[in-house]
Amino acid sequence: MSITVFGSLNMDLTAYVATLPRPGATAHAQNYTIGLGGKGANQAVAAQRLSEQPVRLVAAIGADAFGIRAQELLAGFKVSTEQLRIMPEEDTGIALIHVDANAQNTITVVGGANLAWPDEGPDPAVFRATRIALFQLETPLPATLAAMQQARNAGAGIILDPAPAPDQTGDAEIQSLLELADIVTPNESEAESLTGLTVADRRGALQAAHALRARGAAAVVVKRGVQGLVYVDKDWHEGEISAFKVATVDSVGAGDCFNGALAVALTEGRPFQEALHFAAAAAALSTEKPGAAAAAPERTQVESLLRKKLSV
Repeated sequence: MSITVFGSLNMDLTAYVATLPRPGATAHAQNYTIGLGGKGANQAVAAQRLSEQPVRLVAAIGADAFGIRAQELLAGFKVSTEQLRIMPEEDTGIALIHVDANAQNTITVVGGANLAWPDEGPDPAVFRATRIALFQLETPLPATLAAMQQARNAGAGIILDPAPAPDQTGDAEIQSLLELADIVTPNESEAESLTGLTVADRRGALQAAHALRARGAAAVVVKRGVQGLVYVDKDWHEGEISAFKVATVDSVGAGDCFNGALAVALTEGRPFQEALHFAAAAAALSTEKPGAAAAAPERTQVESLLRKKLSV
């Protein structure tokens, strides 16, 4: 098993509107979709679409219609569902999403079974033979921390997407998560929440990356959307990668696609900077289609976009 994802699984109910509704207002949508989401599921699907090796998802669902549908969709994406935990007393998580004409979005998540993990996390055996393990923060922090320690004990490399951003910059659990991570991949707002620094430009993003690196993360990547990304690697070298130009229609799940693609590139032995280019290309392509998990690109699309950029 090359990649194991421990994290959230939701069913996404997405409405496409001209403008995001203001408080107290009613927005009329052009259409809606129901699809697979949750940061854990999104990362797993993205990784599986880009890799010939099996990808395992460790997530919790309820014994309800949404849980059944989630299993069907994962099977369709060829993601291993053997380690899904069914929690009969809980509902499967859902996300209520608005996407406007500029591809901006608001998301309300009802965590459901995702929040019911015990403090000890999953069975440690789920990380056996894992090269890269992926984590996010849509599951309880104690369970996530326990799972990350299990992955570390199994010899896996660890990528942490600290989303949604925690409010406690000095929290001991957050500090432990950072120290266990080989790569931490916040976006700008998450980097601000984790460091207390203002991240409004490239300089601020690099300052936040250095601050997180100093707190124990072996490498830090700050995702900046259409501005690309900046990073500080394990040797304290910093750098920047510009964004790929694509016809964006929906940015939901792009960060998750980035992490799944990054894991694939690293399991293939690509150097860190090359792996970041690969992940950035995959994330950009995911914004060309609506939806979260279903928007993840195929391998041939990513390779084509990389070749196109290199030829310019």
